[in-house]
Amino acid sequence: MILDWLALEVRASALDHDSAPSAVALFDVLPDRCAVKVGSVMMTRAGVGFVRSVVANGHPVFLDLKWHDIPNTVKGAVAAAVDLGVEMVTVHALGGEAMITAAVEAAGGKVAVVAVTVLTSHDPAGFGAVVGREIGDVELEVARLAAMTIKAGAAGVVCSPAEIATVRPVVGSGRIVLPGIRRSGEDAGDQARVAGPEAAVAAGATHLVLGRPITFDADPRAAYEGYLEAIG
Repeated sequence: MILDWLALEVRASALDHDSAPSAVALFDVLPDRCAVKVGSVMMTRAGVGFVRSVVANGHPVFLDLKWHDIPNTVKGAVAAAVDLGVEMVTVHALGGEAMITAAVEAAGGKVAVVAVTVLTSHDPAGFGAVVGREIGDVELEVARLAAMTIKAGAAGVVCSPAEIATVRPVVGSGRIVLPGIRRSGEDAGDQARVAGPEAAVAAGATHLVLGRPITFDADPRAAYEGYLEAIG
């Protein structure tokens, strides 16, 4: 779910649930019209109708499906997202410049397209295994992919908190969307590169994606408000 990016465009939360009813129940304890990220698990289980209902109820929706396919297929997917009325979508930067350009063309300025650079679950060894070469510094890879993404016309990138300082000059005034946000003492889970919300915002993040720290908390409303207070 995306945690209220409406005011300062820095807050977001994710629907880390396995059914539509459990996700809807979460809405009952969070602020009205809070922005929401719908990922692949929720989309696969609940489908397009669920997304339409969330949009209809006034929630800005970040459709985080991380498309990585041939340009024509991704173009069609983004066109479908435009029809759904979502606010932002993701593609994988590793899909290449032509694919990102096709996504931006399909968006037509109606939906923000942001590209995932290097997943926050990757460390240098893990990403090196993916690309088939030794990676000494993930940060340099993120910067390289970010530059390609902006050249293709995307609205911004998704990266980890560790790369904000490197990415900001590349992205300029564009969006920097951050998963991997954890407060002190919270379990990082499968995230390899994390940071606190205060540091992320201070470094220049525009959108923070907050999932499990809120959705898995015994008191989601208190967790949500705790993050708002931390960000200020």
